[in-house]
Amino acid sequence: MTAAGAHVLIVEDNELVSGALRILFESVDYRVSTAATIADATSLVAQDPAALVLLDLTLPDGDGLALVSAAKSAGARTIVALTGRDDDETRRRCIDAGCAEVLLKPVPVKELLERAAEWMRAAD
Repeated sequence: MTAAGAHVLIVEDNELVSGALRILFESVDYRVSTAATIADATSLVAQDPAALVLLDLTLPDGDGLALVSAAKSAGARTIVALTGRDDDETRRRCIDAGCAEVLLKPVPVKELLERAAEWMRAAD
């Protein structure tokens, strides 16, 4: 799948971060949805599975990893944790839960877009 039209779900409760990510991904023709809670994200993935889910771990209604199983069951192809937690235990938990990768915030814009293109190619 190419970037054009691919659905990216951003699960992030910080409006500035989710807004910036939305603008970034829309600028290269991804179709973007955002959710600030696990409950909202669960509803969104059930209605419209995402090719890529960018997942914050600390959300108002719990640990973002609680979304991974539902997102995968709904057809999400790649789930990437975006976190400020730079420790081995967090990385292990994310990978064990089913995340393809764990990226430390703030992720440089160019790197994030390059990695997204790689995830899309790998999902084809």
